[in-house]
Amino acid sequence: MKKQVSILGCGWLGLPLARHLLKNGWKVKGSTTSSDKIQVLEAEGINSFIIELLEDKVAGYIRSFLENSELLIIDIPPGLRRDPNSDFIAKLKKLTEAISESKINKILYVSSTGVFDDHESNPSFTEHYNFTQREVENSQLVQAEQLLLNLKKIQTSVIRFGGLIGNDRHPVKYLAGKTGIKNPKAPVNLIHLDNCILLISEIIQQNKFGEIFHGVEDIKLSKEDYYSKKAKELSLPIPEFDHETTSEGKEISMAWTTRILGVKLEKRL
Repeated sequence: MKKQVSILGCGWLGLPLARHLLKNGWKVKGSTTSSDKIQVLEAEGINSFIIELLEDKVAGYIRSFLENSELLIIDIPPGLRRDPNSDFIAKLKKLTEAISESKINKILYVSSTGVFDDHESNPSFTEHYNFTQREVENSQLVQAEQLLLNLKKIQTSVIRFGGLIGNDRHPVKYLAGKTGIKNPKAPVNLIHLDNCILLISEIIQQNKFGEIFHGVEDIKLSKEDYYSKKAKELSLPIPEFDHETTSEGKEISMAWTTRILGVKLEKRL
């Protein structure tokens, strides 16, 4: 009997991930918020649902979406940049109510290295960094992780990815030719789509739940050096950086993730 996974959010990462799991023998249920995308998902062999998290409810057939799945992968953007006043935690709490009524016993939550603040000292953050109370209170991203990690009777793993690259998606295309770009000395924390799928599949195959993982590639260049180099490689206008204001950033360590999963990421950036 095939194992079944429900992927909440079959978007830029979720859809290729669904394809990968299908090829590896999983039955996949996938969600989208767009009716136009249902046919796309169905054509891939994904049992598709329109699901949307709202602050007062989960819109859509959430019980059917979760039914008979042992694993739920949550890969939905919090949307806080677009709407800073959005209550992402309220939305997740409505989701956890539905989860508690299902047979889901494992969750993999796709998070972001954005949980960590930038600093002038460019600190290195590990998978087991302990957030201060102020950091928790000021960040819905941190609160979301803690909400899911603390669910009873469910093993949750969190994977924090850096900026996502791949499928013709690269931030240098948005920075090319721009001026006054902040934080030229900041470290660069990015990861290619293929490496995201590699890490997620290893977590699932090795049954590494109840843990926190990081996913970033080893780029030993500053933000200015890296994007200037990339712009030249792609024959794009070189971005200009702001050297007048203090540069802030952070390094993301995935040494523990590499050791525990036994995986070394292929450099793709």
